[in-house]
Amino acid sequence: MAYYETDKIVAEYLLFHYGTSAEQLSSFTGVIHPPGVLNFPVRCITETLGLSPSGGCALDLGCAVGRSTFEFARLGMEAVGIDFSLSFIQAAERLRIEGFIKTKRLIEGDIEEEITVRLPEGVPTDRVRFIQGDAMQPPADIGVFDAVLMANLIDRLSDPLRCLRHLPSLVKPGGKLVITSPYTWLDEFTPREKWLGGFYRNNTPVHTLDGLRNTLQPAFECVKVVNLPFMIREHARKYQWSVAEASVWLRR
Repeated sequence: MAYYETDKIVAEYLLFHYGTSAEQLSSFTGVIHPPGVLNFPVRCITETLGLSPSGGCALDLGCAVGRSTFEFARLGMEAVGIDFSLSFIQAAERLRIEGFIKTKRLIEGDIEEEITVRLPEGVPTDRVRFIQGDAMQPPADIGVFDAVLMANLIDRLSDPLRCLRHLPSLVKPGGKLVITSPYTWLDEFTPREKWLGGFYRNNTPVHTLDGLRNTLQPAFECVKVVNLPFMIREHARKYQWSVAEASVWLRR
């Protein structure tokens, strides 16, 4: 089974996207968690785009279980979420329809507990739709958008450059593109020759932001770069703590 189709990963992402702080953080005496690591799917929008409630349309490309898609809708936008994982899309769609979903929170080993994650209040679900699809080959009729978010996606694609080449046709002139990633390039997801950065060329380090600039310009101008820390809970005593770099691009 593909990595992002497993029950374990779906449960981790439901908690990551929708869990309360008490559900996500350990409560061991004396344990201090890094500050500012929760609500990453929300911060991908609020700390990059600075959008105020308005109209327009947004695309969440690589939406996982959909929290950022719902946040776009809460801003009054028509929002589309696309992910390659059918399990992710099914979970997001169930939240859209039912407003909640029961999942598991791992404690240790085989010990787990059932929790219920819920759709945040104030989301107009009629403005949201989810599609199972490939970010490297978006549907031809998907349309063009005022805002496109690609959160922690590029380093999990087998050919990220193929995805990036579609972006000028997905973002309206004057629209914005946000790309976040911790740049965890791994051969099991992306063949080394397809990496956008994280390597040396002629003894000079090539960073992923360099690769993004070389690919996206001149169709896009990079207008902002910020760091977005996040943390994914695996079980009560193990967390993935990462810092994504978020780059904001203006469509010329």
